[in-house]
Amino acid sequence: MQILRRLRASSARAAAAASAGLAALALVLLAPAPAFAHDALEGSAPASGATVATAPAEVRLDFSETPLGVGAQVKVTDPAGTDVSDGAPEVVDRSVHQKLRAGGQAGAYTVVWRVVSSDSHPIEGTFTFTVTAGSTTPASGAGASAAPGTPPGIQASQPGTAQTAPPAPAAQSEPFPWMVAVFAVVAVGLLAALGVGARRRLSRGEEAPEDRTGE
Repeated sequence: MQILRRLRASSARAAAAASAGLAALALVLLAPAPAFAHDALEGSAPASGATVATAPAEVRLDFSETPLGVGAQVKVTDPAGTDVSDGAPEVVDRSVHQKLRAGGQAGAYTVVWRVVSSDSHPIEGTFTFTVTAGSTTPASGAGASAAPGTPPGIQASQPGTAQTAPPAPAAQSEPFPWMVAVFAVVAVGLLAALGVGARRRLSRGEEAPEDRTGE
């Protein structure tokens, strides 16, 4: 009887240990993945809604992290709706610089921007600023248009706000959790081994009293 009690106590401890292991595995598998915030526009020059004396030579966008050097688009239109952007934007550290053509006229300017943040997700937004004095003729260039617009693929948003675009397809793929899979296999194998061992010990314990009785 003592042998049976010991075997049952050993089986109970083994089952408790296996249950604890499975509970730990469940916590690992069900734990939510950490959320990472996209980069954000922290400021600009000229600032959103600012009034400046003359048209600036460039527009600068300052972000919370360094955006990727590909996919950046900045379009600046003057009061007549003419695109006064000069060349492609340049990413320097955490800032994006967009040069403007000289001879900008007075009035309200609209900036529409789109960049790829450091986590590979595109973000976009728009804001305006006002020039109090400038040229009396509109700036000329191949980018002139009859009415203010937005670059292809950019959806206009409210002034002074930044919007997060849908994630770019196949931007990043999360690695398969091999460690979790290995841990699960080991835990299942351990549980099976403990169960088989407990059954064998229990069978031997039951046979021992019968042998003694026969003697």
